[in-house]
Amino acid sequence: MDGEALNTFLMVYRQRGFSNAARALNRTQPAISHRISLLEQELGMSLFERTSNGIALSQAGRVLLPYAERALAALQDAETAVSALKTENAGPLSLAVVGTLASTSLTSILKRFAADCPSVDLALQTTRSTEVSDLVRRGEATIGIRYDRDRSPDLHYERLGLEKMAVACSMDHELAGRSIKSLAELVSERWLAFPEIPGQREIWASHVFSVFQTFGLGEIEWTPVDSLTAQKRLVEAGFGLALMTESAVAEERAAGTLATIDVRDLTLTIPIFLVTRRDGFLSVAANRLRDSLKSDYLGHYEVSAV
Repeated sequence: MDGEALNTFLMVYRQRGFSNAARALNRTQPAISHRISLLEQELGMSLFERTSNGIALSQAGRVLLPYAERALAALQDAETAVSALKTENAGPLSLAVVGTLASTSLTSILKRFAADCPSVDLALQTTRSTEVSDLVRRGEATIGIRYDRDRSPDLHYERLGLEKMAVACSMDHELAGRSIKSLAELVSERWLAFPEIPGQREIWASHVFSVFQTFGLGEIEWTPVDSLTAQKRLVEAGFGLALMTESAVAEERAAGTLATIDVRDLTLTIPIFLVTRRDGFLSVAANRLRDSLKSDYLGHYEVSAV
């Protein structure tokens, strides 16, 4: 079993088919099928099953998956570690961040880092919290920044701080910019919230009606909207209220296109974490970026180390 075989296996799984994997790897479909066949012969078990929707991992494939991800991440660590011997501040470095945390604070840090380490090939991608962890776990991202954390033994989390939640409203809402005593005063409003996606729960995007239920206020009228940008545009247009992180609405508030309502009995916060792979290799440049993120990126939040 070698790295090429494991990479082919993972690509077939992630691309959900042999044809897609062949295109992603710039190889022919017969070559991909043959490589998987050789791996299955070596293991003595089938790794994929045919279904009405295409292919799915067999029981053996599900067992192999986490080991294959760790093995390829370790190989990437080895390559990075050896490359780091040539120079301390060069090489590839990938950062995965939840979209709403990719603020001006982050861009200023990355600008300074790029100036200090011009030979580092820095890549940034934004995604959901669950995918941030998956990218770091698979070795496709060196460092991640996300809301909350999972309990994966493969990952190391360092708490950066807490972010407050805010009730967003249109500029012409009668309560825009005002302070109210209780969430109960908003129970008759129309709300916008993210729909449920099984297995992809985003903590700050949880259904707003669960907050009302926690307060004992019962059901509310709400509309599912699966895009943060769409939610903000609809709130700006007066189609409803939304519960968002302060960073998610910072630009709109500064531009005067969106307002918030201060609800005095609503004190929701979400922890923000920096994610790295447990026992994974971090180059000098990666450690430098990690330290900068820890000290500067969320300096305006209440910092509490875990």
